[in-house]
Amino acid sequence: MATTFQPRPTPRFPEREHDDETLVCLLGGFRLLHHDRPLDFLVAGKAMTLLTALALHLDTGVSRESLLDMLWPEQDALQSTVSLNSLVYSLHRRLRVDALGSAAVVYANGSYYLNRAAGFNTDIALFDILVTRGNWLATTNAAECARLYERALHLYRGDLCTGTDVYAVIERERLRATFLTILAWLADAAFHAGDYATALGHALRLIAHDPCREDAHRIVMRVRVRQGERAQALRQYRLCQQVLRREFEAEPEVSTTELFETIRLDPARV
Repeated sequence: MATTFQPRPTPRFPEREHDDETLVCLLGGFRLLHHDRPLDFLVAGKAMTLLTALALHLDTGVSRESLLDMLWPEQDALQSTVSLNSLVYSLHRRLRVDALGSAAVVYANGSYYLNRAAGFNTDIALFDILVTRGNWLATTNAAECARLYERALHLYRGDLCTGTDVYAVIERERLRATFLTILAWLADAAFHAGDYATALGHALRLIAHDPCREDAHRIVMRVRVRQGERAQALRQYRLCQQVLRREFEAEPEVSTTELFETIRLDPARV
C-alpha cells in the first residue's frame, strides 16, 4: 500500500512578536517594560520576588502555598496570606497599564499567574517564540530567519538572572544553549553571505560567552584570512588551543587543526 504524504503542519504563532504591552524581563537582570520602554517606578523586594517567580512559571503559575513559603517563611499561614493579598493589591495599583486597569496578577485554581489576557508577558516567552519561528524558516527563508534570530538576540541581555532550584538551573542552561546556537547560525550565515564584519561580531560574541566553542573560533579564523589578517587567524588557533588545554586538558578538533594548517600553508584555499 502506498503511503499517503502528510504535509508538515504549519505552527500557530502570534500575529506579531510584540503583541504584549508589558514585559517582565529576567534575561540579564530584572526589568519591567511597557511597550518596549522601562516603567518609571521601582519594583524591588518582595514585589520583585513575586513577579520573578510568576514570570519564571508563566504557564503553570505558582501555588499560594509556595509563594507564602517563599515570601514569608517565618510567618503563620493566616498572617502571610493577608500579606500576600496586600502585596498583590499593591502591584495591581502600580501596574495599571491599560485603560481598564487590568490586574497584573490573577488567581485561579489555587495558583497565581501573570495576567496574560491583559497583555502581561515575559522576555523568555517572546525569546522562545522568535527562536521557534526562526527555526521553522531556517531552511526556507534565511533572511527572515536571521531577522527573527536578531530580534531574539536583542531580548537576550544576559543569562537568566534568578533561581537556584533545579528548574531554574535547567531553564538557565536551556536558554543559554539556545542563545549560543542562534549566534552560531547567524555567524555562519553572515560568513557565507560575505558579510564578514557581522560574522566576526557574532563569532566573537559567541566566544565571549563560551570560549570553548571551536565552531566560533573557526569562523573567526576564516574571517581573518578573508580580511587579509592571516597572522591574526593563526593567533586565533593558538588562543583556542590554550583555552581547551586549560579548561579540559584537550586538544582542538581535527577540523580546527586542519584549518590552521591550511591557513599556515595555503591561505588562498580558505
